[in-house]
Amino acid sequence: MSVPTAALPHWEQTPTDLRAATREIKAALRERIEASGRTVEEVFAVVEARVQAAVDDIAAARRRGEPIWPVIDYADIAAGTVGAEQLAAVKRRGCLVVRGHFERAQALQWDADIVDYVESNHFFEDYRGPGDDFFGSVGSRPEIYPIYWSPAQMQARQSERMAAVQAFLNSQWKHQSDGVTWFDPNRDSLYPDRIRRRPEGADSAGLGTHLDPGTLDLWMTRAYQQAFRHLFDGSVERYDPWDAAHRTAGPQYPGSTMCSAFRTFQGWTALSDMDHDQGVLHTVPIPEAMAYLMLRPLLPDVPDDDMCGVTVNQVFPAGHKWHAPLMEALSGIPDVTAGDSVWWHCDMIHSVAPVEAQRGWGNVMYIPAAPWCPRNEQYAASVRDAFTKGESPSDFPAEHYERDWPNRFQAADLNAIGRRGLGL
Repeated sequence: MSVPTAALPHWEQTPTDLRAATREIKAALRERIEASGRTVEEVFAVVEARVQAAVDDIAAARRRGEPIWPVIDYADIAAGTVGAEQLAAVKRRGCLVVRGHFERAQALQWDADIVDYVESNHFFEDYRGPGDDFFGSVGSRPEIYPIYWSPAQMQARQSERMAAVQAFLNSQWKHQSDGVTWFDPNRDSLYPDRIRRRPEGADSAGLGTHLDPGTLDLWMTRAYQQAFRHLFDGSVERYDPWDAAHRTAGPQYPGSTMCSAFRTFQGWTALSDMDHDQGVLHTVPIPEAMAYLMLRPLLPDVPDDDMCGVTVNQVFPAGHKWHAPLMEALSGIPDVTAGDSVWWHCDMIHSVAPVEAQRGWGNVMYIPAAPWCPRNEQYAASVRDAFTKGESPSDFPAEHYERDWPNRFQAADLNAIGRRGLGL
């Protein structure tokens, strides 16, 4: 008989003693699993076998010379003609490239418009360096532009073509269960993010393998304990990485690496052509791997006050020390063209490969799929405030470069999609 979730200790704010809280929650989770009549090792073995089968499938596809990342044409998404085999590939791999999401000429124009936008406002003269340690590792100065309200970015966010792809991606998730509608798949919250512009010839250290859905709150807050309930209550076979239940209301701990929104997919839109070997995105294309990551700290070889390196104010790390089998599946995107978009399930391990003397530019706009839900509606209030003032959104370092930029995107330029996405 399983222990009810309410019996687990939980914190809605970061506990003051992280080590003590870690020991407490790990003991409670082990007790919860054992109360179901199974051991931690037995439950982990179920997940390990499921993940290893996916790793083996990816290795076999590589040997056959088959692409790992699914590729879908925007025209098929718009027409509703994406085939069953392609849909199955998206669910299996948890990632995809959308070819021709925007016309190449449109993407290149947006790229040029961003250059005009930042140069006309003397961004490079005023740039103060990376606003956070995470992106400070990438090397070139600047590579990540803390810019949010350019006309180019907002035009892409509120475009019908973006809304169509986001609705398609959201629909891959189970968004209704137990009489609850967890989110609206046909309405996005316009989560504002930054720009990357990596110049030709640049050297970049890239970003190591990590995840972005949260940190210690994934084990310690009530909503996430519900979201991952099947991993700990003896019904691990029922765990579904595509089930949104309980993900759309719970908080994350305040900190420098949090994401206040629920994103079904993280994503970016290419503003330049990029070859697959030029410092591009890689993922571990196994959505189920999150179960491995959540259960791995409970095994006896991990110290009782350690969550395999997960803590607050740092991204969720993944690597060979604790997650070696998963690293074998790390797979980069194919070549992309300006106007293509790249998407990966919000729980997935990902990285950016290093590059030396990059060929061509590496320019993207970060635009995820973040469907309308209670959590995103709450964050939209702070987004509206930042938009009105030209400030950095609250999830990001408070750099506020655009406050006095006269040519930033204005409220009068919002269309119906934009207004709905901001909660207006």
